[in-house]
Amino acid sequence: MKRLRLWIILFFFAGIFSCKNSSPETREKPLVVATTSILADAISQILGDLAEVKPLMPAGVDPHLYKASVRDLDLLTNSDLVLYHGLYLEGKMTEIFEKLAYRQNLINVSENLPEELLLRSGPEAHSVDPHIWFDVKLWTMALENSVEKLIEWKPEWENEIRSNWNEYKEQLIALNNYAQEITEKLTASGQALVTAHDAFAYFGKAYNLEVRGLQGLSTLSEPGLRDLGNLVQFIIDRNIQAVFAEQTISPRALNALVEACEKRAHPITLAGPLFTDSLDSPNTEAGTYLGMVRTNLNIINQALLP
Repeated sequence: MKRLRLWIILFFFAGIFSCKNSSPETREKPLVVATTSILADAISQILGDLAEVKPLMPAGVDPHLYKASVRDLDLLTNSDLVLYHGLYLEGKMTEIFEKLAYRQNLINVSENLPEELLLRSGPEAHSVDPHIWFDVKLWTMALENSVEKLIEWKPEWENEIRSNWNEYKEQLIALNNYAQEITEKLTASGQALVTAHDAFAYFGKAYNLEVRGLQGLSTLSEPGLRDLGNLVQFIIDRNIQAVFAEQTISPRALNALVEACEKRAHPITLAGPLFTDSLDSPNTEAGTYLGMVRTNLNIINQALLP
């Protein structure tokens, strides 16, 4: 009952705020909201000038920990379409999407992905790894599904959407080829990717590179002393040259990992940060999905193969 009252209050205030903004009837272009900067960038490429695309979460925000404000609810309820990653990436917002489904156009971009392509850490629904964009081919598949849903939403846009998508898809194919080229060198050298949390499992599977994370799938998890000790031994055994901080996660735990390796006479570099759950700021090298993946690849390559 308490949660229900909270929702009533939130939507009441959302309604008040929405009166201050342009309505769908008065906007020049439809307003499309995507939860993360990664998703917003992709949808912007697909829709082009057909719509105004806004990310809900600013660059640098961790979607695992994100809590929607009243102003966020206003933006969601006042938009013409909302797209979200699904697979519990936006963990604290899952209930919000369930509520919005009764009154809003929603697209879950991962909804139709084949179950056998998804990675799990357990049988629970929330144990699915949501970081599908690190496998460029899998992310392309998710976006292709979204293209069809966008056309269902606006059939009159079909020709322009397909034209934009075909152009963007060629860039994604080139990016996937570049990722394969870089990671083949790393695999041949026996290196592995060690990061703050398990965001790169799809990356490792797609490009045949061993990946280890100090934390679990969610940044809410905390590494234990046993986890730290096992990872130190792995780094020493494999002669790993560097471990990688992530843009949305404090490097505190990784600093402890670096210190533990130094005590074992195996100094390593704390490199990065890598971009994981968010793009960099707009108009920067990693400010687009294509640029983010290339930036990560270059950082990893330079740190592991100096």
